[in-house]
Amino acid sequence: MSSTAQKLQLNPASPENLLDPNPLYQVLRHNAPVYWSDAANAWFITRHDDVVACFHDPRLSAAREMFYEAQLQGMDLEAIRNFLEIAGRQMAMKDGAEHLRLRRQVSPSFSHQAIEVWRPVIRRIMDALVDRVRDWGRMDLVRELSYPLPQLVIAELLGIPAEDRELFQRWSQPIAEFSAPAAHSDRREVARRANTAMVELSRYLTRVIEERRQAPGKDVLSRMIQAQAAGGMSNEELVANAILLLFAGHTTTTDLISNAVYELLTHPDQLQKLREDRTLLPSAVEETIRFRPAVPNIFRIAKETFQLRGSTLRKGDLVFLVLAAANRDPEVFPDAERFDITRDHFHQKHVSFGLGAHSCVGAGVARRELEIALEVLLERMPHLRLEEGRLPELKCHHLTFRGFESLPVRW
Repeated sequence: MSSTAQKLQLNPASPENLLDPNPLYQVLRHNAPVYWSDAANAWFITRHDDVVACFHDPRLSAAREMFYEAQLQGMDLEAIRNFLEIAGRQMAMKDGAEHLRLRRQVSPSFSHQAIEVWRPVIRRIMDALVDRVRDWGRMDLVRELSYPLPQLVIAELLGIPAEDRELFQRWSQPIAEFSAPAAHSDRREVARRANTAMVELSRYLTRVIEERRQAPGKDVLSRMIQAQAAGGMSNEELVANAILLLFAGHTTTTDLISNAVYELLTHPDQLQKLREDRTLLPSAVEETIRFRPAVPNIFRIAKETFQLRGSTLRKGDLVFLVLAAANRDPEVFPDAERFDITRDHFHQKHVSFGLGAHSCVGAGVARRELEIALEVLLERMPHLRLEEGRLPELKCHHLTFRGFESLPVRW
């Protein structure tokens, strides 16, 4: 580690750096690309080539037990026992053959061909959300569009009855809060609420799955049930991974959409290019995902002690792969700090959806939702702009998620 970084006493989890992390990322990439933070009790990897290598390194585990243990230190684990048991069956918590076994039973439902079938569904949902607010002239884009859209899409993909979909908002929020708790939150209360939500959601999906066995459809849940017999996924694993799809497909895509709209509205030259040439939509999607990822950091656990750029990562260490820093590495992205929707997206190298075995299985759905959301807004709200006098409220209290709590707009 360089003396420059040592003197700065950098803390990636400080309120200042969470609010605006990019200056910190520049310093770390240049001075300490493999950086140990005493404040966060974790390593931070910031260069693109190192992050890519770490995604493929079998010495780094995706299992989250250690992370949860750190969050729950000093607590009675009985309060969160059910949550941990259910989460432990999810493919995101597995490595190697166990991860592959579970993922193989989910991934066919998220192939390019399978996702394209859902494009009209996503468009219908987005149009309905816009229909509801179009005469208002103003709204909080998070509350009215970017939050409900992914929730409704994933519920549709899973075949959840329309009358039950409001339940998922009640259940997903506590789970999200536990995964990324606010700095001054009551950890015991957050854990208790997350545990209750996980149990209720598990019971609900168990009932839905049994109904779907008797009357299968074309939805993702029915496909997972069909794959269950061949792959050996237990009923408990089926429920746990349906929960994973529901949660992962909701929280991050909500932030992706609000982040993208904010960047376009604050870069009017880029927005004008998109208005004039809709064929730029795919590259605009990739650029917003690169420039302002919904998940700026993803963590791994060192399974053994090893060296990386002269630093010793010890067995059990928490390692953050800083996706947002890798996405702005000037060695990979020319003029990396510039938001440019004409950037070559066919050869894009951003790491926002991860790489390797644990790359985001729902990345294709998230891309379609973001592309369709922007397309509908361009068509139906051509004068969309940030509302004067009402500042957006950032969601930046944790290393894991980054988006907006509210994004006031008008048209």
